[in-house]
Amino acid sequence: MPLKYKRVLLKLSGEALAGDKGTGLDYDVVLNICRSIKEASQMGVEIAIVVGGGNFWRGRSSGEMDRTRADHMGMLATVMNSLALADALESLGVSVRVMTAISMTAIAEPYIRNRAVRHLEKGRVIIFACGTGNPFFSTDTASSLRAAEIDADVILKATLVDGVYDSDPNTNKDAVRYDVLSFADMINKELRVMDLTAATMCKDNNIPVVVFSLEDPNNICRVLQGENIGTIVKED
Repeated sequence: MPLKYKRVLLKLSGEALAGDKGTGLDYDVVLNICRSIKEASQMGVEIAIVVGGGNFWRGRSSGEMDRTRADHMGMLATVMNSLALADALESLGVSVRVMTAISMTAIAEPYIRNRAVRHLEKGRVIIFACGTGNPFFSTDTASSLRAAEIDADVILKATLVDGVYDSDPNTNKDAVRYDVLSFADMINKELRVMDLTAATMCKDNNIPVVVFSLEDPNNICRVLQGENIGTIVKED
């Protein structure tokens, strides 16, 4: 089956790496996700990844802590998740590079846009850690920024739900899932797909976002082949 997308930015939530544990890492879950990433890479897709850090730390829940310091701790959490993903991918024989927005050259490469693109062209999977490198910006915003910088065709937002709903499907059994949604409608209806900064950046750069469930990691390859899975958010 032909590929719908050639270069993608895969956004993974930190919670997805925790599995049923809820916090920390479940390495079996990480390996299962990485098997699908490997399959996608072998299909010829150029893959960049941004991973959150919510399985270790959520700056928004840090109480009275200084926001900047709390966000820096969250960036370090993304580094731990990035290294875990890199380890799992390497164990599966995938060539991978971790690039950080904050310099920590003893364990990862610094993020340089041209070098990242070159890694992709050579068939390496790259993992962007530390978000944008700045406090007050989410990893969703980092995803939209990096996707624009590397000229990604799409952002694949792998979540714990199977798309975007008009209300919370966990509390409303009558919630309706959208198959297609515009950025304007997403913003106007205050649907929490991503934060406003990230959504605006995707809208301005015409980068579609596909929101789908990672409960079955094979969904990654299905989306890449154009199967109608989850919700696609795109410019009108």
